[in-house]
Amino acid sequence: MTPRSLLLAALPALLVGGCGGTANRGLESVHQPVVSRTDLAFDLDARSGPLSPGEAARLDGWFQTIRLGYGDRVAVDGSAGPSRAAAEIGGVLARYGLLLGDEAPVTGGAVTPGTVRVVVSRMRADVPGCPDWSRNVTTEFEGNSHSNFGCAANSNLAAMIANPADLVRGAQGSEVIDAAFSAKAIGSYRAAAPTGAGGALGGGGSAGGKK
Repeated sequence: MTPRSLLLAALPALLVGGCGGTANRGLESVHQPVVSRTDLAFDLDARSGPLSPGEAARLDGWFQTIRLGYGDRVAVDGSAGPSRAAAEIGGVLARYGLLLGDEAPVTGGAVTPGTVRVVVSRMRADVPGCPDWSRNVTTEFEGNSHSNFGCAANSNLAAMIANPADLVRGAQGSEVIDAAFSAKAIGSYRAAAPTGAGGALGGGGSAGGKK
């Protein structure tokens, strides 16, 4: 078989291969943030009501080990959480700038009598499959967007959102609106002197400044 014949025989396979990869046929990217949740449980001795001696320090060490921080949700298992122990746990938690939640998620295994279970819920958002360079735009015959379409915007959104749960169920707006607070930035902008008069705003001239 001549080289020309080999090329003609392989041409259909090359064309099909060029059209392969992730298909983005709509205006919405197929690459969307996926939210996952991990629940971490830690049992403490509280058989006398409050935490036993040394348990608060052990809890603080666990918090440091898991790098407890902003975005984590912490709660005490309601089925076995004495109020005095919960108050002590809340005191340890306050050192990390967090508050104790009202409801703890269901965890595996029953809570042993005389112990209290602390549950840390940690949510994470990421966009699987990104970056995606699987599609060749030079041989696009199906009207698809590029396979990597949406990866940058949605990956940045997943990385910046404070509470990944908001990507699933949204966030309820405040019922109280302070119009004065909303207009504070606009008022500061209007009251500032232009740069030509030694102020911080752009736009030369003497408007708003003293001559």
